[in-house]
Amino acid sequence: MKKSYVCCLLFLCLYTLNGQHISIGKIDSINSKILNEQRELWIHVPDDYSKNEKYPVVYLLDGHSNFHAVVGMIKQMSSGSKICPKMIVVGIPNTNRTRDLTPTKTKPNLPSWNVARAAISGGGGNFISFIEKELIPYIDSNYSTESYRMFIGHSLGGLTVMNTLVYKPELFNSYVAIDPSMFWDNERLLNEIKNLKLDKRYQNKSLFLGIANTMDKGMDTIKVKNDTTKTTKHIRAILTLNSLLAKDTLNNLSFKSNYYQEEDHGSVPIIAEYDALKYIFDFYKLKLRTEFLKDPENVILDIVQNYYKRLSKEFGREIIPSQYFIDDLAQRLMEVQQLAKAERLYKLNVTNYPKNAYVYTVLANCYLALGNKEKAIENFKKANSLSKSSYLTEQLYQLQDN
Repeated sequence: MKKSYVCCLLFLCLYTLNGQHISIGKIDSINSKILNEQRELWIHVPDDYSKNEKYPVVYLLDGHSNFHAVVGMIKQMSSGSKICPKMIVVGIPNTNRTRDLTPTKTKPNLPSWNVARAAISGGGGNFISFIEKELIPYIDSNYSTESYRMFIGHSLGGLTVMNTLVYKPELFNSYVAIDPSMFWDNERLLNEIKNLKLDKRYQNKSLFLGIANTMDKGMDTIKVKNDTTKTTKHIRAILTLNSLLAKDTLNNLSFKSNYYQEEDHGSVPIIAEYDALKYIFDFYKLKLRTEFLKDPENVILDIVQNYYKRLSKEFGREIIPSQYFIDDLAQRLMEVQQLAKAERLYKLNVTNYPKNAYVYTVLANCYLALGNKEKAIENFKKANSLSKSSYLTEQLYQLQDN
Protein backbone atom coordinates (compact mmCIF):
# COMPACT_ATOMS: atom_id res chain seq x y z
CA MET A 1 0.00 0.00 0.00
CA LYS A 2 2.76 2.44 1.00
CA LYS A 3 4.80 1.62 -2.09
CA SER A 4 1.82 2.32 -4.36
CA TYR A 5 1.24 5.63 -2.60
CA VAL A 6 4.86 6.68 -2.94
CA CYS A 7 4.93 5.79 -6.64
CA CYS A 8 1.77 7.83 -7.25
CA LEU A 9 3.57 10.91 -5.92
CA LEU A 10 5.72 10.89 -9.02
CA PHE A 11 2.73 11.76 -11.17
CA LEU A 12 2.50 15.13 -9.44
CA CYS A 13 5.44 16.18 -11.58
CA LEU A 14 4.63 14.49 -14.86
CA TYR A 15 1.23 15.65 -16.04
CA THR A 16 -0.03 18.50 -18.23
CA LEU A 17 -3.10 20.69 -17.91
CA ASN A 18 -4.87 22.25 -20.90
CA GLY A 19 -1.80 21.58 -23.00
CA GLN A 20 0.46 23.70 -20.77
CA HIS A 21 3.30 22.08 -18.84
CA ILE A 22 3.42 22.20 -15.07
CA SER A 23 6.82 23.50 -13.99
CA ILE A 24 8.45 22.03 -10.90
CA GLY A 25 11.72 23.91 -11.08
CA LYS A 26 14.29 25.68 -13.16
CA ILE A 27 17.78 25.01 -14.46
CA ASP A 28 20.47 27.18 -12.94
CA SER A 29 24.25 26.86 -13.08
CA ILE A 30 27.40 27.84 -11.25
CA ASN A 31 30.97 28.13 -12.45
CA SER A 32 33.17 26.09 -10.15
CA LYS A 33 36.77 27.15 -9.80
CA ILE A 34 37.42 24.15 -7.57
CA LEU A 35 36.18 21.64 -10.17
CA ASN A 36 37.20 23.86 -13.10
CA GLU A 37 33.88 23.46 -14.88
CA GLN A 38 30.38 24.86 -15.21
CA ARG A 39 27.96 22.89 -13.04
CA GLU A 40 24.29 22.66 -13.92
CA LEU A 41 21.79 22.84 -11.05
CA TRP A 42 18.14 21.83 -10.93
CA ILE A 43 16.30 24.11 -8.50
CA HIS A 44 12.82 23.69 -7.04
CA VAL A 45 11.27 26.31 -4.78
CA PRO A 46 7.82 26.01 -3.14
CA ASP A 47 4.86 27.17 -5.22
CA ASP A 48 4.20 30.06 -2.81
CA TYR A 49 7.89 30.88 -2.41
CA SER A 50 8.42 34.24 -0.74
CA LYS A 51 11.59 36.14 0.08
CA ASN A 52 9.95 36.98 3.40
CA GLU A 53 10.04 33.31 4.40
CA LYS A 54 12.99 31.00 4.99
CA TYR A 55 13.15 27.44 3.65
CA PRO A 56 15.29 24.41 4.51
CA VAL A 57 17.37 23.16 1.59
CA VAL A 58 17.71 19.60 0.28
CA TYR A 59 20.95 18.93 -1.62
CA LEU A 60 20.29 15.98 -3.88
CA LEU A 61 23.00 13.96 -5.62
CA ASP A 62 22.38 12.28 -9.00
CA GLY A 63 20.03 15.17 -9.73
CA HIS A 64 18.82 13.90 -13.10
CA SER A 65 17.68 10.61 -11.56
CA ASN A 66 16.15 11.72 -8.27
CA PHE A 67 14.87 15.28 -8.72
CA HIS A 68 11.32 14.57 -9.89
CA ALA A 69 10.63 11.98 -7.20
CA VAL A 70 11.97 14.02 -4.30
CA VAL A 71 10.24 17.23 -5.41
CA GLY A 72 6.94 15.36 -5.83
CA MET A 73 7.19 13.88 -2.35
CA ILE A 74 8.06 17.16 -0.69
CA LYS A 75 5.24 18.99 -2.49
CA GLN A 76 2.75 16.38 -1.27
CA MET A 77 4.13 15.86 2.23
CA SER A 78 4.40 19.58 2.98
CA SER A 79 0.88 20.46 1.84
CA GLY A 80 -2.27 19.17 3.60
CA SER A 81 -0.60 16.53 5.75
CA LYS A 82 2.29 18.81 6.76
CA ILE A 83 4.60 15.85 7.41
CA CYS A 84 7.60 17.96 6.46
CA PRO A 85 8.22 21.67 5.80
CA LYS A 86 8.18 23.28 2.39
CA MET A 87 11.72 23.12 1.11
CA ILE A 88 14.05 24.24 -1.64
CA VAL A 89 15.51 21.29 -3.55
CA VAL A 90 18.90 21.60 -5.24
CA GLY A 91 19.47 18.73 -7.65
CA ILE A 92 23.11 18.26 -8.62
CA PRO A 93 23.39 16.50 -12.01
CA ASN A 94 26.59 14.62 -12.77
CA THR A 95 29.39 15.58 -15.11
CA ASN A 96 31.83 12.89 -14.03
CA ARG A 97 30.05 10.69 -11.50
CA THR A 98 32.91 8.32 -10.79
CA ARG A 99 35.32 11.16 -10.14
CA ASP A 100 33.02 13.21 -7.92
CA LEU A 101 31.28 10.54 -5.86
CA THR A 102 34.29 8.46 -4.83
CA PRO A 103 36.36 9.70 -1.89
CA THR A 104 39.51 7.72 -2.75
CA LYS A 105 41.19 6.25 -5.82
CA THR A 106 40.76 2.49 -6.09
CA LYS A 107 42.03 -0.41 -8.10
CA PRO A 108 39.71 -2.12 -10.64
CA ASN A 109 38.85 -4.96 -8.26
CA LEU A 110 35.21 -5.49 -9.28
CA PRO A 111 33.88 -6.72 -12.65
CA SER A 112 32.00 -3.47 -13.23
CA TRP A 113 35.05 -1.34 -12.43
CA ASN A 114 37.46 -1.39 -15.34
CA VAL A 115 40.86 0.23 -15.45
CA ALA A 116 39.57 3.43 -17.08
CA ARG A 117 36.89 4.05 -14.44
CA ALA A 118 39.25 3.29 -11.58
CA ALA A 119 41.80 5.71 -12.99
CA ILE A 120 39.45 8.70 -12.73
CA SER A 121 38.15 7.85 -9.26
CA GLY A 122 38.98 9.65 -6.04
CA GLY A 123 37.81 13.22 -6.65
CA GLY A 124 35.30 13.23 -3.79
CA GLY A 125 37.33 15.62 -1.67
CA ASN A 126 37.23 18.33 -4.33
CA PHE A 127 33.54 17.69 -4.92
CA ILE A 128 32.66 18.21 -1.25
CA SER A 129 34.82 21.35 -1.24
CA PHE A 130 32.77 22.57 -4.22
CA ILE A 131 29.54 21.97 -2.28
CA GLU A 132 30.86 23.59 0.91
CA LYS A 133 32.72 26.60 -0.49
CA GLU A 134 30.87 27.38 -3.72
CA LEU A 135 27.45 25.74 -4.01
CA ILE A 136 26.04 26.32 -0.51
CA PRO A 137 27.15 30.00 -0.43
CA TYR A 138 25.65 30.48 -3.92
CA ILE A 139 22.29 29.01 -2.88
CA ASP A 140 22.24 30.99 0.37
CA SER A 141 23.01 34.21 -1.52
CA ASN A 142 20.38 33.76 -4.22
CA TYR A 143 17.51 32.05 -2.39
CA SER A 144 15.71 32.58 0.90
CA THR A 145 17.19 29.73 2.92
CA GLU A 146 17.13 28.39 6.45
CA SER A 147 20.42 27.26 7.92
CA TYR A 148 18.89 23.76 7.94
CA ARG A 149 20.31 21.53 5.19
CA MET A 150 19.67 17.91 4.17
CA PHE A 151 21.99 15.75 2.03
CA ILE A 152 20.60 12.81 0.02
CA GLY A 153 22.58 10.29 -2.00
CA HIS A 154 22.14 6.80 -3.48
CA SER A 155 24.80 4.18 -4.24
CA LEU A 156 28.04 6.12 -4.82
CA GLY A 157 26.01 9.15 -3.80
CA GLY A 158 25.25 7.36 -0.53
CA LEU A 159 28.98 6.77 -0.09
CA THR A 160 29.53 10.51 -0.54
CA VAL A 161 26.83 11.23 2.06
CA MET A 162 28.53 8.91 4.56
CA ASN A 163 31.97 10.35 3.82
CA THR A 164 30.62 13.86 4.43
CA LEU A 165 28.98 12.79 7.68
CA VAL A 166 32.29 11.35 8.88
CA TYR A 167 34.58 14.22 7.89
CA LYS A 168 32.29 17.27 7.59
CA PRO A 169 29.33 16.62 9.92
CA GLU A 170 28.75 20.35 10.35
CA LEU A 171 27.84 20.83 6.69
CA PHE A 172 24.35 19.34 6.97
CA ASN A 173 21.73 18.80 9.65
CA SER A 174 20.42 15.53 8.26
CA TYR A 175 21.88 12.83 6.04
CA VAL A 176 20.15 10.22 3.87
CA ALA A 177 22.35 7.39 2.59
CA ILE A 178 20.48 4.98 0.31
CA ASP A 179 22.16 1.64 -0.37
CA PRO A 180 25.59 3.32 -0.12
CA SER A 181 28.63 1.75 -1.80
CA MET A 182 30.47 1.09 1.44
CA PHE A 183 32.55 -1.63 -0.24
CA TRP A 184 34.53 1.11 -2.00
CA ASP A 185 38.32 0.87 -1.91
CA ASN A 186 38.40 -2.33 0.17
CA GLU A 187 35.88 -0.85 2.63
CA ARG A 188 38.24 1.97 3.52
CA LEU A 189 35.57 4.38 4.80
CA LEU A 190 33.79 1.55 6.61
CA ASN A 191 36.99 0.66 8.45
CA GLU A 192 37.43 4.29 9.44
CA ILE A 193 33.89 4.38 10.81
CA LYS A 194 34.74 1.42 13.04
CA ASN A 195 37.03 3.75 14.99
CA LEU A 196 34.81 6.82 14.72
CA LYS A 197 33.60 8.42 17.93
CA LEU A 198 30.19 10.01 17.42
CA ASP A 199 30.99 12.87 19.77
CA LYS A 200 29.43 16.32 20.25
CA ARG A 201 29.95 17.15 16.58
CA TYR A 202 27.02 14.82 15.90
CA GLN A 203 24.56 16.39 18.32
CA ASN A 204 21.30 17.35 16.58
CA LYS A 205 22.37 15.43 13.46
CA SER A 206 20.19 12.76 11.84
CA LEU A 207 21.03 9.85 9.57
CA PHE A 208 18.62 7.58 7.70
CA LEU A 209 20.13 4.48 6.09
CA GLY A 210 18.14 2.65 3.41
CA ILE A 211 19.22 -0.92 2.62
CA ALA A 212 18.12 -2.75 -0.54
CA ASN A 213 17.95 -6.52 -1.03
CA THR A 214 20.86 -7.22 -3.37
CA MET A 215 21.39 -10.80 -2.23
CA ASP A 216 21.12 -13.95 -4.30
CA LYS A 217 17.92 -15.96 -4.01
CA GLY A 218 17.86 -18.14 -0.91
CA MET A 219 20.01 -15.82 1.19
CA ASP A 220 18.89 -13.61 4.05
CA THR A 221 20.55 -10.88 6.11
CA ILE A 222 21.91 -13.44 8.58
CA LYS A 223 23.30 -15.95 6.08
CA VAL A 224 24.88 -13.28 3.90
CA LYS A 225 27.17 -12.09 6.70
CA ASN A 226 29.12 -15.35 6.43
CA ASP A 227 29.36 -15.19 2.65
CA THR A 228 32.71 -14.29 1.09
CA THR A 229 31.85 -13.90 -2.61
CA LYS A 230 32.19 -10.60 -4.45
CA THR A 231 28.49 -10.60 -5.38
CA THR A 232 27.46 -9.96 -1.77
CA LYS A 233 30.29 -7.52 -0.95
CA HIS A 234 27.96 -4.55 -1.40
CA ILE A 235 25.24 -5.57 1.07
CA ARG A 236 27.67 -7.08 3.54
CA ALA A 237 29.43 -3.75 3.86
CA ILE A 238 26.13 -1.92 4.40
CA LEU A 239 24.97 -4.41 7.03
CA THR A 240 28.28 -3.94 8.85
CA LEU A 241 27.76 -0.19 8.75
CA ASN A 242 24.24 -0.63 10.14
CA SER A 243 25.55 -2.77 13.00
CA LEU A 244 28.25 -0.24 13.87
CA LEU A 245 25.82 2.65 14.01
CA ALA A 246 23.20 0.68 15.93
CA LYS A 247 25.77 -0.06 18.67
CA ASP A 248 26.59 3.62 19.25
CA THR A 249 26.18 4.40 22.94
CA LEU A 250 26.78 8.16 22.91
CA ASN A 251 23.35 8.82 21.36
CA ASN A 252 24.39 12.11 19.79
CA LEU A 253 23.51 11.03 16.25
CA SER A 254 19.82 10.31 15.64
CA PHE A 255 19.96 7.14 13.53
CA LYS A 256 17.44 4.88 11.84
CA SER A 257 17.78 2.22 9.16
CA ASN A 258 15.26 0.30 7.07
CA TYR A 259 15.87 -2.94 5.19
CA TYR A 260 13.66 -3.24 2.09
CA GLN A 261 13.36 -6.92 1.32
CA GLU A 262 11.23 -6.35 -1.78
CA GLU A 263 13.42 -3.63 -3.30
CA ASP A 264 16.62 -3.95 -5.30
CA HIS A 265 19.42 -1.43 -5.71
CA GLY A 266 17.60 0.45 -8.47
CA SER A 267 14.10 0.52 -6.98
CA VAL A 268 14.93 1.41 -3.38
CA PRO A 269 15.51 5.21 -3.64
CA ILE A 270 11.86 6.26 -3.95
CA ILE A 271 10.53 4.44 -0.92
CA ALA A 272 13.65 5.12 1.16
CA GLU A 273 13.44 8.86 0.44
CA TYR A 274 9.82 8.88 1.59
CA ASP A 275 10.64 7.01 4.82
CA ALA A 276 13.63 9.25 5.42
CA LEU A 277 11.55 12.42 5.20
CA LYS A 278 9.01 10.99 7.64
CA TYR A 279 11.71 9.96 10.11
CA ILE A 280 13.86 13.07 9.96
CA PHE A 281 10.90 15.43 10.28
CA ASP A 282 9.03 13.42 12.91
CA PHE A 283 9.04 16.59 15.03
CA TYR A 284 7.38 18.75 12.41
CA LYS A 285 3.68 17.87 12.58
CA LEU A 286 1.70 19.27 15.50
CA LYS A 287 -1.33 17.06 16.13
CA LEU A 288 -4.17 18.80 17.95
CA ARG A 289 -7.51 17.09 17.45
CA THR A 290 -10.85 18.53 18.56
CA GLU A 291 -11.40 15.78 21.15
CA PHE A 292 -8.04 16.70 22.69
CA LEU A 293 -9.01 20.35 22.86
CA LYS A 294 -12.17 19.41 24.78
CA ASP A 295 -10.14 17.67 27.48
CA PRO A 296 -10.01 20.02 30.50
CA GLU A 297 -6.75 18.42 31.64
CA ASN A 298 -4.73 19.26 28.53
CA VAL A 299 -1.93 21.80 28.80
CA ILE A 300 -2.33 23.25 25.35
CA LEU A 301 -0.10 26.32 25.84
CA ASP A 302 2.81 24.18 27.07
CA ILE A 303 2.41 21.84 24.11
CA VAL A 304 2.43 24.70 21.61
CA GLN A 305 5.39 26.46 23.21
CA ASN A 306 7.43 23.24 23.46
CA TYR A 307 6.65 22.47 19.84
CA TYR A 308 8.02 25.83 18.68
CA LYS A 309 11.06 25.49 20.93
CA ARG A 310 11.82 22.20 19.15
CA LEU A 311 11.35 23.83 15.74
CA SER A 312 13.69 26.64 16.76
CA LYS A 313 16.29 24.15 17.93
CA GLU A 314 16.11 22.06 14.73
CA PHE A 315 16.23 25.05 12.39
CA GLY A 316 18.82 27.00 14.36
CA ARG A 317 16.83 30.20 14.82
CA GLU A 318 13.89 31.45 16.86
CA ILE A 319 10.58 30.47 15.29
CA ILE A 320 7.33 31.76 16.76
CA PRO A 321 3.82 30.60 15.85
CA SER A 322 1.97 32.62 13.28
CA GLN A 323 -0.72 34.94 14.53
CA TYR A 324 -3.31 33.11 12.45
CA PHE A 325 -2.40 29.66 13.78
CA ILE A 326 -2.76 30.76 17.41
CA ASP A 327 -5.93 32.71 16.66
CA ASP A 328 -7.50 29.67 14.97
CA LEU A 329 -6.50 27.38 17.84
CA ALA A 330 -7.85 29.80 20.45
CA GLN A 331 -11.11 30.11 18.53
CA ARG A 332 -11.47 26.31 18.54
CA LEU A 333 -10.99 26.37 22.31
CA MET A 334 -13.65 29.07 22.62
CA GLU A 335 -16.06 26.87 20.69
CA VAL A 336 -15.62 24.00 23.19
CA GLN A 337 -15.88 26.40 26.15
CA GLN A 338 -12.21 26.16 27.16
CA LEU A 339 -12.17 29.92 27.72
CA ALA A 340 -9.29 30.19 30.18
CA LYS A 341 -7.02 28.25 27.83
CA ALA A 342 -8.14 30.37 24.90
CA GLU A 343 -7.21 33.47 26.94
CA ARG A 344 -3.66 32.19 27.43
CA LEU A 345 -3.25 31.59 23.70
CA TYR A 346 -4.63 35.02 22.80
CA LYS A 347 -2.16 36.53 25.28
CA LEU A 348 0.65 34.64 23.56
CA ASN A 349 -0.32 36.43 20.33
CA VAL A 350 -0.21 39.75 22.17
CA THR A 351 3.32 38.92 23.37
CA ASN A 352 4.49 37.93 19.90
CA TYR A 353 2.63 40.62 17.90
CA PRO A 354 2.33 43.63 20.26
CA LYS A 355 1.74 46.18 17.47
CA ASN A 356 -1.17 44.33 15.87
CA ALA A 357 -4.59 45.74 16.78
CA TYR A 358 -6.41 42.53 15.90
CA VAL A 359 -4.72 40.44 18.62
CA TYR A 360 -5.96 42.86 21.29
CA THR A 361 -9.44 42.87 19.76
CA VAL A 362 -9.91 39.10 19.93
CA LEU A 363 -8.40 39.00 23.43
CA ALA A 364 -10.95 41.65 24.47
CA ASN A 365 -13.77 39.51 23.06
CA CYS A 366 -12.40 36.55 25.00
CA TYR A 367 -12.57 38.61 28.20
CA LEU A 368 -16.18 39.48 27.39
CA ALA A 369 -16.94 35.76 27.19
CA LEU A 370 -15.17 35.29 30.54
CA GLY A 371 -17.25 38.12 32.04
CA ASN A 372 -14.22 40.33 32.71
CA LYS A 373 -15.49 43.73 31.57
CA GLU A 374 -12.49 45.67 32.89
CA LYS A 375 -9.96 43.60 30.93
CA ALA A 376 -12.14 43.75 27.83
CA ILE A 377 -12.20 47.57 27.95
CA GLU A 378 -8.44 47.70 28.51
CA ASN A 379 -7.75 45.60 25.40
CA PHE A 380 -10.32 47.35 23.21
CA LYS A 381 -8.61 50.64 24.11
CA LYS A 382 -5.22 49.23 23.19
CA ALA A 383 -6.54 47.96 19.86
CA ASN A 384 -8.18 51.31 19.13
CA SER A 385 -4.93 53.17 19.88
CA LEU A 386 -3.17 51.06 17.26
CA SER A 387 -5.87 51.16 14.60
CA LYS A 388 -9.01 53.20 15.10
CA SER A 389 -12.22 51.68 13.78
CA SER A 390 -15.96 52.19 14.14
CA TYR A 391 -16.30 48.68 15.55
CA LEU A 392 -13.82 49.36 18.37
CA THR A 393 -15.32 52.76 19.10
CA GLU A 394 -18.79 51.24 19.34
CA GLN A 395 -17.60 48.42 21.63
CA LEU A 396 -15.95 50.89 23.98
CA TYR A 397 -19.00 53.15 23.98
CA GLN A 398 -21.34 50.30 24.90
CA LEU A 399 -19.07 48.88 27.62
CA GLN A 400 -18.25 52.23 29.22
CA ASP A 401 -21.86 53.42 29.05
CA ASN A 402 -23.16 50.44 31.02
